[in-house]
Amino acid sequence: MQWIWPFIFLLLLLLAAINNSAAQQLKWQEVAPGIYKATVGVPDKIDLRSAAGAEANMHGLQDIGEEPFPLVKMDITAKVVDHQTYLHFPLDKKEQLFGFGLNFKTVNQRGRIMQLHVDNYAGADDGHTHAPTPFYVSSNGYGVFVNVARYIKIYAGTAVEKDSKHPPVIYDRNLDKKWSPRPYSDGVDMLVPASGGVIYVIAGPTTLDVVRRFNLFNGGGPIPPRWGLGFTQRVQRLYNADQVAKEAADFESKGYPLDFIGLEPGWQSKSYPCTLQWDSTRFAHPAAFAESMLKKGVRLNLWTNPYISPESPIYKAIKPFTGTHTVWNGVVPDLTMKAARDIFFGYLKQHQVAIGVSGFKFDEVDGGDQYLWPDVATFPSGTSGEQMRQIYGLLIQRYSTEMFHQLNRRTYGLVRASNGGGVRFPYVIYNDYYDHRDFITALINSGFAGVLWTPEVRASKTAEEWLRRFQSNIFSPLAMINAWSSGTKPWTFPEVADQIKQLAELRMRMMPYWYASFALYHFKGIPPFRAMNLEPGFSSTLKLEKTAQNLEENPYEEAKAKEIKDQYLAGPNLLVAPIFTGQTSRKVILPKGNWYDFYTGAYVGNGEIIQVTPGLDKIPVYVRDGGIIPMMPAMLHAPGGDQKVDLEIRYYGTKPGSFQLYDDDGLSYDYEKGAYSWRTITVVKNAKGILEGKISAPVSGKPNTLGKITWKWMTAQQ
Repeated sequence: MQWIWPFIFLLLLLLAAINNSAAQQLKWQEVAPGIYKATVGVPDKIDLRSAAGAEANMHGLQDIGEEPFPLVKMDITAKVVDHQTYLHFPLDKKEQLFGFGLNFKTVNQRGRIMQLHVDNYAGADDGHTHAPTPFYVSSNGYGVFVNVARYIKIYAGTAVEKDSKHPPVIYDRNLDKKWSPRPYSDGVDMLVPASGGVIYVIAGPTTLDVVRRFNLFNGGGPIPPRWGLGFTQRVQRLYNADQVAKEAADFESKGYPLDFIGLEPGWQSKSYPCTLQWDSTRFAHPAAFAESMLKKGVRLNLWTNPYISPESPIYKAIKPFTGTHTVWNGVVPDLTMKAARDIFFGYLKQHQVAIGVSGFKFDEVDGGDQYLWPDVATFPSGTSGEQMRQIYGLLIQRYSTEMFHQLNRRTYGLVRASNGGGVRFPYVIYNDYYDHRDFITALINSGFAGVLWTPEVRASKTAEEWLRRFQSNIFSPLAMINAWSSGTKPWTFPEVADQIKQLAELRMRMMPYWYASFALYHFKGIPPFRAMNLEPGFSSTLKLEKTAQNLEENPYEEAKAKEIKDQYLAGPNLLVAPIFTGQTSRKVILPKGNWYDFYTGAYVGNGEIIQVTPGLDKIPVYVRDGGIIPMMPAMLHAPGGDQKVDLEIRYYGTKPGSFQLYDDDGLSYDYEKGAYSWRTITVVKNAKGILEGKISAPVSGKPNTLGKITWKWMTAQQ
């Protein structure tokens, strides 16, 4: 009878294979208010949230409240076949999709096929980008987050199942003009190259609620130090200490604000690969140099990448904890290992942070297959090359932030890569791409990706372009000139130097508004810069747009026709509509509700499309009815500690309004221990029907950095 055992064994294998390929009945568990989790197959040991060390802000999530599961559970299917996970989510005909990472050309993602792959952006929204966050938001008011550190293939309403519940209409290409090479699809399909994973479905009920829950589930956004929201200049790559000091002195003598200076590769003795060591010929006395800059009110931010040169003082110690392949002949630290982190960040802490360096610019942690480690690379922790690619930006942010956190000093820096789970990190993404329009689209999509993005200014061919780029730059998370190559200064084009100075001063004057907006990001999950699609009343305004007759039959064309990728929301009350080089006018789509000109307070419209001609000096900015914009005097450097600052409170419109003004010391992490305050600014009508403004009293024992308070009524009262 022994002959029968091989057949039984084969039968068992066959049954296992059949079971393995069958769709899995997902068991959903509510893990936080409005957030539901299901596990498919056997997930990897490391995922995006664990790599980021993400912890949910349960208090913020509870404030949003409970919300039932937003989809029909049976319509979500999952199966594992040959060590790959297949996911399917339902999709309505009118439904539009947003997200899938930091995209530069598209906001609506329905009809797209992409592979979510951390990479340097190369000009196509195909999933290869600096933050390919596997999270999408539906216009129906729910979201999906796939917590897997893999290259995920996405079919966002493009794959048509033969047994579809809502099959497409079959047209005859010969005679019917409605025939399309892209038939209607009623699903979002994903292929995860792993034997399982963790899925989250996030309820709304609104699209903004979905985004808020996602952000809070991953810890809430960062609160940068106040100086991080000032102005920064990155100097040419080989500047020495004297040249950097002169640059700072020039800013001061010309009256241009400056909070931190970025040093590019030349601060190191060698780079590509990096030694992490100060170059003694350009910076003979680094500690004295850093101290002298701090005394001037200017902080230092250091460029580096993590690929360690054989000539680095940490090379021998860290080499056993590095991957099998090099980058520019430098070894790649396995940052999932404590030993590697202790050596790498320990050196940065001792030789840079300890002497007063305030932050870093971590370059080249994103991609470029021709120079980054290949997928065939392995790491001593057992993490694969693919997984390391997806999480390396998270790891570099997480542990560098912890380095500053241990010293109770807030930081604000730049990074080339992030991913799902990294919402809380005080880093802004940048890249080598330089299309101004696409920079604004990326800023819009950053609100869906859980990251910050800067439309930095580097160089321009004309004074007009210089001014237009600068205008949108100051209405972004990081106001910065990156002159590592160009050597540009704010005054490079003399004919617009005065306008540039006014814009830099406006950035500083608006610091109370920006600071409160980031506090809302941290405590409430509201992105400080975000898409118009997250604004209530915006979708109905879009109906004003002319659309083709057959759009109802083609949701992809409908998405394209309604895609708004050149205007965005900034903070709780502003709508920003950049002007690009060569434009003298543009259209602006105003959501429902009265809107007012930021500069004059004049009424501009309500739920309509307006044509504006702002002139060269201004970027179109609008304030919602009842909007309050707190502003401070223009200063050369951001206030810090307990420094008192006067406040001008601007009010727009005619209806009552309120604003939550956030305050803390602006420098430390003491706010995590409760050392912060909210003061409520309100505008209401008195018994005579006249608007009056009030601000709540300071809370005893809480931070209070407000000096004299004045009011400015921007809109004439009726």
